[in-house]
Formats: sequence, C-alpha cells, structure tokens
Amino acid sequence: MTEYGPGQGPGPKPISEDDLVRILGEQTFAVLATNKKNGYPHVSTVIYHWDATERVARISTTADRAKVRQLRNDPRAALHASAPDHLSFAVAEGTTELSDVTETPGDATGRELLAMTPGFADPADERLFLEQMVTDQRLVIRLYATRFYGTVLAD
Repeated sequence: MTEYGPGQGPGPKPISEDDLVRILGEQTFAVLATNKKNGYPHVSTVIYHWDATERVARISTTADRAKVRQLRNDPRAALHASAPDHLSFAVAEGTTELSDVTETPGDATGRELLAMTPGFADPADERLFLEQMVTDQRLVIRLYATRFYGTVLAD
C-alpha cells in the first residue's frame, strides 16, 4: 500500500455514473443509511445484491430490525459501498420498498431471497435455506436508486 505524508495524498477525480454503478456491482458489503424519527441517521453494515439493469439493491433482513421500522416510517435511504482499497466509493440514494415477510418455504419472498444467493447444488440444501428464511422472518429491502455520487482518488 502506498504511504503518504500529511497533505500528500491523492486528490479526487471525476467519476461517471457508469463507474459508480460498477463499484456498487463489485462489492457485497455496504453501509445502509436510514432516517430515524428524530432526524438522525441510522447506519448499519449490510450484505447486498446489486442489480445494475434495474438499478436496485436488494438486502436480506429480518422483520424485527430497526432499519425495517425506520423504512416503514420513511422509505428514503442511501447505500454506501467502498472499494477494497478505500480510494473510491459509491453512494446510491433512493426510495425503498419492503417485501412481505416470507411465510411459506418457496413463496415469492423466499424465491427472491434464494435468487440473492449463489445457489445450492443439492435441492435439500435449497429447501433448508427456504425453511430457515421463514423461521428467521426474513424479508427483502429493495432500494431503487435514483441518484448516485462518489469519488475516486487519483494516484
């Protein structure tokens, strides 16, 4: 890793929306920011699946999480993903939609959760996954991105 002295680091350079979308697609961990009733942000690290065609981030969570309560109250959110070297980042802002909680293994929400995984070679493992999603009371947060921003630091 390059070492920089005080004030000697690389400066930011312009980045296109396509590059921002690419950064989002290359990562799996990000920080989701939602809005609390008191106006302060609530941030949590999440694993997400980015669909570049639809420009939507899908996040698996459980029904009892604070972020779910906050998104029911205010559907606006932002997703911040940093590159592995932390010299670039992308933020997707937009409105969220919450799926139904999965209630029956293989229902629509369960299939959406399954599509967010790499898949299972053994059908028995897939069935166990879908059953666990019901037990966990999982749902999908869909963040429909309408605005992107970020930066890349020049070397």
